[in-house]
Amino acid sequence: MALRVVFMGTPNFSVPTLKAIVEAGHEVVAVYTRAPQPAGRGMAEQPSAVHAAARELGLPLVMPRTLRIPAAATLFASHEADVAVVVAYGLILPKAILETPRHGCLNLHASALPRWRGAAPIERALMAGDRETALMVMQMEEGLDTGPVCLAERIAIGDDETAGDLRERLAPIGAKLMVEALDELARGTLECAAQPDLGAAYASKLEKAETRIKWSRPAHELHNQIRGLSPFPGAWCEFPRKNGRERMKLLRARRAEQSGTAGTVLSLDPFVVACGAGSLELTEVQPAGRKPTTASEFLRGARLALNDVLT
Repeated sequence: MALRVVFMGTPNFSVPTLKAIVEAGHEVVAVYTRAPQPAGRGMAEQPSAVHAAARELGLPLVMPRTLRIPAAATLFASHEADVAVVVAYGLILPKAILETPRHGCLNLHASALPRWRGAAPIERALMAGDRETALMVMQMEEGLDTGPVCLAERIAIGDDETAGDLRERLAPIGAKLMVEALDELARGTLECAAQPDLGAAYASKLEKAETRIKWSRPAHELHNQIRGLSPFPGAWCEFPRKNGRERMKLLRARRAEQSGTAGTVLSLDPFVVACGAGSLELTEVQPAGRKPTTASEFLRGARLALNDVLT
């Protein structure tokens, strides 16, 4: 049986789920996404990835600035949805919205709940050095990612996998899982179980203060910081130039065997930098105002030397 679905999502991560729901034959009666945001050098307003996908699929779009006003609740109720599907939407759903669909609201969350409830579960898992994560379909309630879990799939995290890599790998898996949940919901066989409180952790939003590399930290911690913040917002440091110092993001790295004074360039082929304990081989970087590049290409123009110090 096809369900009437309101879909709510914003970034690229959400798009495979939207498309999978349509392909599965469910009726998407409205797509909610964030309003266009200023982006790029000209700060022109850019539609979200879900906005573009909905236009491509010919689906009706709704882009409220808030859901906390009576008019928003009235419009939401007018869709007469069986269920709402929420994938990285970006707005808090108040009680009036959560209780409107006949079967409530299902959220696709990219963590092994109750670990990493909150805004940045993928980034926090990598920054903490977790070896495994999960995708979970949960029934939403007023608490932050505290609702009952309906379906789950656990996924191993690669040693050098970045947040961007992992997000891209998880998106189609999550889409398949959500369609499975909707199919079970339509059949009346979807069962959800309460989350335990033991092991709960909060995946807070990323702060600017977390992005600067401090070379005095151990290599494994910096490796996880770089992976968790790549490609955005990006961990960064400064390297010496003829007329001062320049910032660059560190997008990919791997553990190395050398050791030395923290921040010191130990090798140029490969590009190895000493940490407080151990060292890292930098493999992809992005100098300020330029595109991402391999470490070898960067070094051809940067004119770094052995024993130069990154800060």
